Amino acid sequence: MTIPDRREFLQSSLAAVTAGVFASEASANPSVDQPLNVGLIGCGGMGSNHLKLLSERKDLRMTWVCDVDQQRLATAVKTVEMASGTPPQATGDLRRLLEDSALDAVFIATPDHWHAPAAILALDAGKHVYVEKPCCHNIREGRLLAEAVQRSGKTLQVGTQSRSTACVRAGIERLQNGEIGEILVAKAWNSQRRGSIGHTQPGTPPDHLDFDTWLGPAQPVPWRSNLLHGVWRWWYDFGCGDIGNDGVHDIDVALWGLGVQSHPSRVTCFGSKSFFDDDQQFPDTQYAVCEYPSDGAPAGRTKQLIFEQRIWSPYVQEGYENGAAFYGTEGMLIMGHTKGWSLYGPRNKLLAEQTGSMDLPGHHQNFFDAIRQPDVRPNADINAGRFAATIVHLANISARTGAVVSFDPAKEIITSSEEANALTQRSYRDHWGSPNKR
Repeated sequence: MTIPDRREFLQSSLAAVTAGVFASEASANPSVDQPLNVGLIGCGGMGSNHLKLLSERKDLRMTWVCDVDQQRLATAVKTVEMASGTPPQATGDLRRLLEDSALDAVFIATPDHWHAPAAILALDAGKHVYVEKPCCHNIREGRLLAEAVQRSGKTLQVGTQSRSTACVRAGIERLQNGEIGEILVAKAWNSQRRGSIGHTQPGTPPDHLDFDTWLGPAQPVPWRSNLLHGVWRWWYDFGCGDIGNDGVHDIDVALWGLGVQSHPSRVTCFGSKSFFDDDQQFPDTQYAVCEYPSDGAPAGRTKQLIFEQRIWSPYVQEGYENGAAFYGTEGMLIMGHTKGWSLYGPRNKLLAEQTGSMDLPGHHQNFFDAIRQPDVRPNADINAGRFAATIVHLANISARTGAVVSFDPAKEIITSSEEANALTQRSYRDHWGSPNKR
């Protein structure tokens, strides 16, 4: 497939959006008083957190739950029934859920390799989508997902809930108001202690798991006990490492505060397994630097985004295990992922600070408001989601290949290495969920 550059993509999409979306906007946005019918795809892990909150809401109906693990599916049905008094319909095949014309929106909390394929299927079926981070397993899927949002006219929210957290928004507003001057560098970090996933051999999946559907459009591999649940994120074929798990939250905030509106043009990343002796394939220690052309600045001047990761080190950095720091010409702001922030001016004088916690219900509310009200935009839209995800993918590609990556932000291709560019997309098997079929 030949991928158009960003200008061609936006121009070709505009006609479809204008003709199809705005003409039917009233019917596409349920009224505030009309309950929304919502489904969940992926009922474990983060999906269970979503389900508990959603099932308790009075302004929507949880009408569907979907999971390939029958045990998790049964637990999800009980959760909804206990909270609302009405059991949802349950399935292990997301196509059944998407065929329901009464369904307004879906939450997608699957493993990473299903995020974009499931979201594209849902958008093309006319559903609004809340998809967990990272929104795509590779760079090409991010573009395909953006195209699906454009042609469907539906709302898409990415699960980076910092975007709807009052404390974080207040800190970003101070940056945007120029309180630390021009921001030239942002840094994000992920420093915590993970556990070993051990070493295993291929085996036979349990009877309650539909492993083939779990694999989806990915190339088949044997089942292993340290592949799922949850452990898939450490394998190349299914996850993006901890940089795409916890790190992407902080990368998203760092991008937001840095104020760049595109992909980087150059990325380098050193990454290796310095601590764990197990089957996980991604680095446990990682240091990435991304360069962005500075809009309106003299030629050759850039902005930087830095990411650090040590998932064997449960010690705070700048006061926080996970966070983002912003370095401006007149001060700096240090922000913790779930704690708050402190703003310093000249001579390191503390000028302002605020504490707060992550607001997942607020992120849900913004999603539903964007569905119901045409003038409300999702706080974590597709561009916010894929710009952060691209940092994840480029850093991982650089670490895997050992190359300094030159990236064309418009065409979304790596120009410096054919080996590296091959990793901007993946090979799918012949499967109904493959994005190649869209």
